[in-house]
Amino acid sequence: MYKTRDNAIGGVAGYESVELSVLLCYNEFIGKLNKEWRAEDNATDVISMSQHVPDLKLPMLMLVDIVISVETVARQAEQRGHMLLDKMRILMVHGLLHLLGFDHKVSEDTEVEMEEEEEDLPLKSLGWKGKGLIQSAYDAATHSDGLKLGTLLNSKSQLSSTNVKAMKEASSRAVKIVIATGKARPAVIRVFKGVDLTGKDGIVSEFSPGVFLQGLLVYGTQGREIFRRNLDTDVCREACRYSLENEVPLITFTKDHCLSLYDHPLVDSMHTVYHEQKAEIMPSVEHLMAAAGIQKLVFMDTAEGVTTAMRPYWSEANGDGARVVQTVPDMLEIVPPGTSKGSGVSMLLDHLGITPKEIMAIGDGENDIEMLELACLGIALGNGVEKTKTVANVIGLSNDENGVADAIYRYAL
Repeated sequence: MYKTRDNAIGGVAGYESVELSVLLCYNEFIGKLNKEWRAEDNATDVISMSQHVPDLKLPMLMLVDIVISVETVARQAEQRGHMLLDKMRILMVHGLLHLLGFDHKVSEDTEVEMEEEEEDLPLKSLGWKGKGLIQSAYDAATHSDGLKLGTLLNSKSQLSSTNVKAMKEASSRAVKIVIATGKARPAVIRVFKGVDLTGKDGIVSEFSPGVFLQGLLVYGTQGREIFRRNLDTDVCREACRYSLENEVPLITFTKDHCLSLYDHPLVDSMHTVYHEQKAEIMPSVEHLMAAAGIQKLVFMDTAEGVTTAMRPYWSEANGDGARVVQTVPDMLEIVPPGTSKGSGVSMLLDHLGITPKEIMAIGDGENDIEMLELACLGIALGNGVEKTKTVANVIGLSNDENGVADAIYRYAL
């Protein structure tokens, strides 16, 4: 017997039996199911599909299907140091909890609830002493030096209810909030989905102003594009060569799309952890280069690999054709020279008729430095890098302490 959110399975709920099937498949098959059932064109590790009808009084509870991609599971097991069978059991429990009404994607509270359930009876009864799928996925993306970077999102890449409440209150008092980020616009919209801040008059939508991809894409009034800057094609081609020869995953950003040359768990994490679009795997460098303008490149490796090998190489190799930006320890971004969040914000302010003396900026990473210097009040969160803290007017709370909300209440309301 196992309790759902509303009732219990078994004799207490009046069911004589429970029907459940587990289907093992490959990425191609689960990708098609995702498209049909969830309108998402990508492969995931597990899908839960219930056909239970609460009002239909049957003696059997039909939970129906848990579908698991063996192809994805094998990669995740290797990446996270699990045995394949253990990883399968984790996914089966995770999928079962979804069928029982738990959903970690709804809010921070529901994630905590599902995580507790995930690690309680099911996994313990199976003899698993490690963490469940939710926490192990975040652990896989944890930076080796322990830094928990992030501004609006916490170290688990979540938007907290406290930050949401603060932003809603600020908006209700006519305080204009504009997103300036290294992410693409669809990723930010996905983060804000479900918190009532993505409508036509919301903080982020296809109709709102914003600065994206490190200032390489700027949208003005009514969400219209007012600026776009692409990388030099020679830099992009050299990055592709470097990726293939050194077996370092590379993701290219072309407006609302991500492209890569091969599949890899780190490439997957750009979508599953950082909310970006699922990277499309291109069959060749030429196919990738045929994309309609690449704004930035992101290499993904260990923090040590980025620091000792990748950053020194690309700082020299770029010359005047590009510059390197590091937002988190295990990623290195290549962007056009002379661009930054700060330059993007400056351009947007001119477009909106606002002066830097009228704005407050909040950030944590190396990519926020110019923006904090531009603003009348620049706030670096407590989890930020030292370079950013040095230029800030104020050092705030960390992202895990809802530093954005605290800054809004202290300085904007």
